[in-house]
Amino acid sequence: MTGPSSTPRGEHTPRPGATWEQRQVRVEQLVDDTAPDPRPNRATRRALAHAARRKK
Repeated sequence: MTGPSSTPRGEHTPRPGATWEQRQVRVEQLVDDTAPDPRPNRATRRALAHAARRKK
């Protein structure tokens, strides 16, 4: 392994798109009040099952 060089490295051109400004776009989704609730995700289902086992 060699030691640090006394000559500085030149600047490099960033990869395309790295310096672009990005805006976050918020999209509203309307949900029907009469629609059934969506199924909870896996982590929530596991947490609920774990809590139910601990209560016994």
